[in-house]
Order: sequence, then C-alpha cells, then structure tokens
Amino acid sequence: MDGMPSGGDVVDGQLVDTADMIAALTAAHFVFQDGATQSFTADGRTTYVERGVPSAGEWSVAGGGTFASFWPPTYRVTYTVRWIVENGVPVGVSFTETRSGVRYDGRYQSAAS
Repeated sequence: MDGMPSGGDVVDGQLVDTADMIAALTAAHFVFQDGATQSFTADGRTTYVERGVPSAGEWSVAGGGTFASFWPPTYRVTYTVRWIVENGVPVGVSFTETRSGVRYDGRYQSAAS
C-alpha cells in the first residue's frame, strides 16, 4: 500500500481527510467480514464482489470525510469513512452509511491473501 496518509499519523476512528480519501480507498482491495471484496480506482470506478458475483459502480469524494457511490440503475448512498488502525498502522477503513448508520469494516487485503 502506498500514498497514505498525507497528513502524518492517523488514529483508529479518525475521519479520513478529503485529501487522503482517494489514497485510502485505492491503496488495496478491501475484504469485509462476510468475505465480500471491493476495489476502488482513482478514476471513480468501484467493483464489489459478493459470493463471486461482481457489481460495478461509481464513486466520488464528497468532502468532510465522506464519499458518495452510485450503483446503477438508481441506488445512491453516501458513507462516512474512518481509519481502522492497529498498532499504529492503518489496516483498513470503516464505511458508515450516513442515512442508516450501518457500518461496514473494510480491511486492506494483503498481496498474500
């Protein structure tokens, strides 16, 4: 993983700064507790894979520690993004839906996993 964070050390639960959002989301693929994975590209594309079935979407930085995603044909959602830090090292981010408050923890997938 490279390019994060720009503002120095981060702590667990800290909002991901707008300046760091792209680097935080594109640093590696994410793996979630249920085994689903998600990848983000710097040009605003994202792919979520659940039980081997990929879904393509779009995303953009919304500011204030949030990003917006769009899943065709009509689903739009905004997430607040916070660092997950263990032993001083960012290991992923949490995504919390701004409307429902539902939280998903995405851990960076290592090259070995």
